[in-house]
Amino acid sequence: MNLSQIELLQILQETNLNLSKAAEKMHVVQSAVSRQLQLFESELGSPLFERRGKKLIGLTPLGRRVMEEVTTIHQSKQNIRALAADFLDSNSGTLHIATTHTQAKYFLPNPIRRFREKYPGVRIYIVQASPEQLIDQLHAHKADIAICTEKVDEDVELVLKPCYQWHHAVVMPQGHPLSTGEITLERLASFPILTYSFGFTGRSNIEHAFKSEGLELDIILAAADTDVIKTYVRQGLGIGIIAGMAYDAQADKDLVARDLSHLIPQSTTKIAYLKQNYLPIYTQHFIAELLQAAGEIKR
Repeated sequence: MNLSQIELLQILQETNLNLSKAAEKMHVVQSAVSRQLQLFESELGSPLFERRGKKLIGLTPLGRRVMEEVTTIHQSKQNIRALAADFLDSNSGTLHIATTHTQAKYFLPNPIRRFREKYPGVRIYIVQASPEQLIDQLHAHKADIAICTEKVDEDVELVLKPCYQWHHAVVMPQGHPLSTGEITLERLASFPILTYSFGFTGRSNIEHAFKSEGLELDIILAAADTDVIKTYVRQGLGIGIIAGMAYDAQADKDLVARDLSHLIPQSTTKIAYLKQNYLPIYTQHFIAELLQAAGEIKR
């Protein structure tokens, strides 16, 4: 048994047991991959894979258990590399952030700017996706941390740090009937609504608030991007329920925004990363910047 065989099993897991893709990633011919698997299984005394001819179609019960250990070994290899890089130079590296459009546009600019001033040698990559995809990015080691509101608290393999709390607001064109008078869920429900897609930016809290009062929502448009919602509100399609922080008094001065904190439960944006991940010093400092920015929002 050797590390190259362990790496092969990890790559097979990443390529859905595709031998040709695994060989390509390892820069060897496919016959060499097959030979390494045969040697490994021979040493263990039992097959790891179900086969149809030469094709791998699944894992045996032993294979599933072995893959769990392979994942742990692969994580340890990555942690060792990160530890060594941190020891040699803790001021340079690459930080991959997985987040949603709302967080990337309205929350992250200030902490990223301040972080870059302190760590100019760290390259930053932002991946924008749905909360489910953000979690997948963490598990695939394509992201170091994720910043979002929905879904992350459902994954027991993640460390979660509450970052900041926020409320929704309703936006509408100037002169809209909802621009004056008391705002209630009943009044909101009487108009066509534009809001976030399922799984994005506190949509679950919006649904819960209305359902708890027995009200049906007429959602005629759902999007992941707040700017898309505001664009169609301007077109007169309906009222928009958005994150309050996404309303800009200058850029959106043609729209009226009204606070919904008394009607829709507050949402909490969280920072998430894998429990077994070693976080480089610069990543720890970036998280500190996020928490500082969160504290400034509260004030």
